[in-house]
Amino acid sequence: MLERRWFDASQPQTLQIAVILEYLNAGLALLFLLLGMYSIITALFMIAEGVGANGVANEQRWGYNLSVGSSVGYLVLTVVLAVAFGGIPHILTIILSVALVALLLHPMSKSYQKIYFH
Repeated sequence: MLERRWFDASQPQTLQIAVILEYLNAGLALLFLLLGMYSIITALFMIAEGVGANGVANEQRWGYNLSVGSSVGYLVLTVVLAVAFGGIPHILTIILSVALVALLLHPMSKSYQKIYFH
């Protein structure tokens, strides 16, 4: 039986940092959703990032694809909200979202997942 992991220290640094950021996003999304500060759509994107992060930590291709898709979707949603309602509060969120997408799409991350993920 395979052991499930929350974090894999043997993966490239780009994937390790992406997994940590995605878990942080998912945790904050749950907290902010409970406090009424997030919409359900925003929280769903971020929770999908947390589920994808667990898949990445366990070297599952579906986890990587879910992570990339939800991170890009959240970035697009954040940019649309920043344009529609003013960009100042969303700038840090956009910067962190771009960093997360860049980490996931980095050539080191992509080549690692092509070789080792199931």
